[in-house]
Amino acid sequence: MSQFDLANTRQRDRATLRQSMGRREWIAGVAAAAGTVALPYHRVAAESSDDKGYIDAHVHVWTPDTKTYPLDHRYDVSAMQPPSFTPKQLLQLAEPLGVSRIVLIQMSFYGFDNSYMLDAIANHPGRFSGVAVIDPNDHPVETMKSLKAKGVRGFRIVSGKSDPDTWLSGEGMKKMWACAADESMAICPLINPEYLPSVDKMCQRYPETAVVIDHFARIGIDGSVHARDLDALCRLAEHRHTHVKTSAFYALGKKAAPYTDLGAMIHRLAHAYGSDRLMWATDCPYQVQAGHTYHDSLDLIRFKLDFLTERDRSWMLRKTAEKVFFA
Repeated sequence: MSQFDLANTRQRDRATLRQSMGRREWIAGVAAAAGTVALPYHRVAAESSDDKGYIDAHVHVWTPDTKTYPLDHRYDVSAMQPPSFTPKQLLQLAEPLGVSRIVLIQMSFYGFDNSYMLDAIANHPGRFSGVAVIDPNDHPVETMKSLKAKGVRGFRIVSGKSDPDTWLSGEGMKKMWACAADESMAICPLINPEYLPSVDKMCQRYPETAVVIDHFARIGIDGSVHARDLDALCRLAEHRHTHVKTSAFYALGKKAAPYTDLGAMIHRLAHAYGSDRLMWATDCPYQVQAGHTYHDSLDLIRFKLDFLTERDRSWMLRKTAEKVFFA
């Protein structure tokens, strides 16, 4: 994911989780994940909160065709694990469970070249929205407007190992936040909890900018949900355009289905933000590796958390992502 993904720390976490699956193992894993669907498609779809289907707000896709879509100079094919995760492979997992639309997140393998994601959006009209990665120091406003016309609705920013006090201080980054507000697009930080105060300051400076925090700000990646981190994430709820992705369950807390140990954190966030500012996502293909399944991720929100009302589920499983990424 790129930044659970672009960041070096994320790549170490992934290496552990994916257990070095080869191509044959990956194909078998996809088949096994698809095989977990216990109900026929029409019945699963009927159980969704409305007839428009669910939205998975965070997925990465890539292709083994590195001639047509070259990798960024920082990567080679050995980094592509699994070797392939195309829109076709993705939809084979998502559609049988009633997921009708998906937000694609630019994959770090491609750097600032968003071509593969953009082609996926163009080739599946109405099915995908996009979150791009751009160079904040290379005409960011012009680039953002151009990508908006091609189906992009958000821009991923990654802290990496930057100084928490200065990583958002550049002029290009300021232009991105201002443009996002002007163009009704979102800034999507992939960060660890120690970067939340810096995002808070930017939200104060750009109060009309929509912000979507990826993967609970990685709270729980070490196995424990620390109160100070959750407090910091909840403080961002004071800014009315901030949102949180309840996602990447495979990588957080106990890192084991049914993921109900994350329920207390979701309950706290639902109270702070309201369900209309939370959105569910899988972070595929990583959600369907190492014994984890697409089905289990979706079912945590659909069935496993009794405190969520039907209205809550409707917002988390479709309406919030629709508002931010498909409007």
